[in-house]
Amino acid sequence: MNGPGDYALIFAVILLANTASSLTGFGGTVLALPFVAMIIGVKLAVPVLVVQAWVLAVFICVEARQSISWRDWGKIVGFVVVGLPVGLWVAGAVPEAPLKLALGLFTFGVGIYGLARPLPRADSRERLVGLKGRALTALLALGGVVHGAFATGGPLIVIYGTRAMPEKSTFRVTMSATWLTLNTILLTQWFIRGSISGPQLKLAALCVPFTLAGMAVGTIAHYRVDELLFRRVVYAVLLIASGMLVHSALA
Repeated sequence: MNGPGDYALIFAVILLANTASSLTGFGGTVLALPFVAMIIGVKLAVPVLVVQAWVLAVFICVEARQSISWRDWGKIVGFVVVGLPVGLWVAGAVPEAPLKLALGLFTFGVGIYGLARPLPRADSRERLVGLKGRALTALLALGGVVHGAFATGGPLIVIYGTRAMPEKSTFRVTMSATWLTLNTILLTQWFIRGSISGPQLKLAALCVPFTLAGMAVGTIAHYRVDELLFRRVVYAVLLIASGMLVHSALA
């Protein structure tokens, strides 16, 4: 990093991204990664952001633990874990520029999807059966691949979760329990392999206060504001971030 300005930008992104994630139950890493990756690179940024997501998930799960849907959590984690090893291999085998390009295009697609299709009503839980149910379940395994590579497989997993858990508080805390589980697996793998450096851990520690501040603001907002409107804003920002990341990869 070049100096205090880079740190300030990273801290601001962490604060805003985790405010959004605390409000909705997803989006913190995928929202922050395009911006942080432009400063320190994808491979350095991912572990820093995973630590923030892990910390945030711990606090959300403690705060709203009674609303966790353990049935949905078990199904999501079971399928996602199948794809994680493939994603971990991709992260170690593919150069950074293609990773940035793939992440940018992926983020763009998620942003378009989120703007085009709002969440269902809280009283309209879908029966995930037949071809549609199998297709949505397949997204969970693909989400595991993306999560292993970028720690941002959440959007694919969220597509399933929004159909299975339309009630916003159940969705938020069950998604957080999912990220807590998956990121614990990722962090354990990285520590075993020695993939996390001292500077990454130092930067992660410096970011934690901003994650906690975002968690506090997002939690208050979760119970007070229109979640659907805020989520549309998040998806719009994802579109901007994806364009910046693609430009960075092609420059």
